[in-house]
Formats: sequence, C-alpha cells, structure tokens
Amino acid sequence: MSECIFCRIAAGRAPARLVWQDDEAVAFHDLHPQAPVHLLVIPRRHLVSVNAAAPADRDLLGHLLLVAAQVARSAGLEARGYRIVTNCGADAGQSVFHLHLHVLGGRPMGWPPG
Repeated sequence: MSECIFCRIAAGRAPARLVWQDDEAVAFHDLHPQAPVHLLVIPRRHLVSVNAAAPADRDLLGHLLLVAAQVARSAGLEARGYRIVTNCGADAGQSVFHLHLHVLGGRPMGWPPG
C-alpha cells in the first residue's frame, strides 16, 4: 500500500521521529500530539484496524501491546501512568486507516474520553 503514510514510514520512505523498530513494528512521535508524550505504534504490515485482524494476527497484536509498554517505559511514563488507544473507523476518530496504537502520557487523563 504505497499510498499509506504509515506503510511508507514503516518502510523508511517517509520521515518520522522513530523511537522503536523491529521486524514487526515501528514506533514514532505523533505529528499532532494530544499529550506531552504521544507516540504511535504500528505494524510494518498493512492492517486497516483491529476490525480487520484475524486469528492469525494474534501474535502481532500482542507484540504491538508489548512494544507500546516498552516505549512508554522508555519515555518515562511507567510510574505515573499512560493510556493506550486504538480507534476503529471514522466515527471513532481513525484518520489513518492503518492499525496504530496511540501511547499517551505526561499529564492526567480524564474519563470518559472523547
């Protein structure tokens, strides 16, 4: 999916401030942060959202959560807490249709969100 910005970032063909990368995932700073720390964790393989995930994606989905926890720790968020969010579909606020986890922290979070 060469037109997908997150696919281009994962392939190294678009700039991003990377904080993590391995064979399956990439994490980077969000261009429009909604918190003092706002990182995105994406799979290298194009997957539209959690709704498009299949049983075969179980390991990948778990890996993305582990990467989210690791980048949160690396950003110093572990002690005070952080939020992991994924949006599924336009009504939920998804604007890039490539699965991504938002890792948000560095300020108190309200509930309910949105």
